[in-house]
Amino acid sequence: MAQQFEALGFQPRLLQGIKDMGFEEMFPIQAEAIAPILQGRDIIGQAHTGSGKTLAYALPILQRIDNHARGLQALVLVPTRELAVQVAGEFERLARHLPIRTVPVYGGQSIGVQINKLERPTTKVIVATPGRLLDHLERRTIDLDRVRFVVLDEADRMLDMGFIDDVRQILERVPGPRQTTLFSATMPDEIIRLAHHYMKNPLRIFVDSDEIAVESVSQKYAWAEENEKFPALCSLLEAEKITRGLIFCSTKIRAGRLAQALRVEGYNALAIHGDLSQGQRDRAMQAFRDGKIAVLVATDVAARGLDITNVSHVINFDLPEEPLTYFHRIGRTARAGSAGIAVSLVSRSDDSIFERIRRTTSSNIQEMIRLTSPTRRSYPTLFLPPRPYGPRRGGERHQRSRGRRPTHRPPPRFQRHRRRY
Repeated sequence: MAQQFEALGFQPRLLQGIKDMGFEEMFPIQAEAIAPILQGRDIIGQAHTGSGKTLAYALPILQRIDNHARGLQALVLVPTRELAVQVAGEFERLARHLPIRTVPVYGGQSIGVQINKLERPTTKVIVATPGRLLDHLERRTIDLDRVRFVVLDEADRMLDMGFIDDVRQILERVPGPRQTTLFSATMPDEIIRLAHHYMKNPLRIFVDSDEIAVESVSQKYAWAEENEKFPALCSLLEAEKITRGLIFCSTKIRAGRLAQALRVEGYNALAIHGDLSQGQRDRAMQAFRDGKIAVLVATDVAARGLDITNVSHVINFDLPEEPLTYFHRIGRTARAGSAGIAVSLVSRSDDSIFERIRRTTSSNIQEMIRLTSPTRRSYPTLFLPPRPYGPRRGGERHQRSRGRRPTHRPPPRFQRHRRRY
């Protein structure tokens, strides 16, 4: 193990946890943030997902927790249940040789199960979504009176999802002197105001700009209209050496039906979106992490916060409506300094958003020649429910549909061979 972690004075059992996880050298956000957090400073860290920020706050917290004191000592607030499970897992692996347990607290799981885990005397850290934490506070099944460390992770995402008032309410419930750490990929004015109100002379650590770091991602695109996308996708999956691919769709129903169609064509694919139960989502994510499935079709629920390693390709079956979401999506590949490939299927109705994406990044997005199957295999046309076209998108279809009565169309289906998916 590199001497960087040892030089910070971490206790031997925590150093063993770091070694067990295979970490040998620090990423920039860790090198900048760990020492000030160990010293008790409030920190505002601007860093993109996958930059190693979880370790940047988890290690100092685990080092400074008093094993003999009773009650919860650390609270990490995150926007989604997937991120809650992921961050809690990182704490658990780092603390495997310590008498410190971490409990994820999120909606979709039995609150009774969570209460049983919270009652263990070794539970010192919780990683919670705001809504479920407020439920526990109302039930008085969680007591924040002894909490000394608070982390707001993915703060901009919590703002986007409308949790900022819940976050304020929770922070008001942490009474005593505390150390507060905030991490965010972007710094909207509302986040700055929140920091100034609840933090003491915070040290700002700037790692990334608003353009998510994508230098190690090879960005490509191919023109494909809606009826051409599925054959183009299958040709891409056949032509590229995709060991672990993440495909993004704009809606839950499109993601589910696309995954189903891919399975019929022989691809080992699953979908993950908000309509699935927590158990289904956990099983899909675990199967993808373990390499049991090669393709995961997702909505943007998986675009932020989840740290999935060894993703070789990210494919935008549907482009997002905002450039920043595009960068968060393609940030799923090229994790922890490795290289990755991102491919977007672009239709004429995507002209406006695609041009905004190209203006936002300094990286070159290369055009691919028309995608065809290397084995000249023919794929069916897949008709999915239409994408939403809001005013921001400025798509042709949205513009043309104004003032017209909607036409009734038959349910989506395959044209070729009368296949149904």
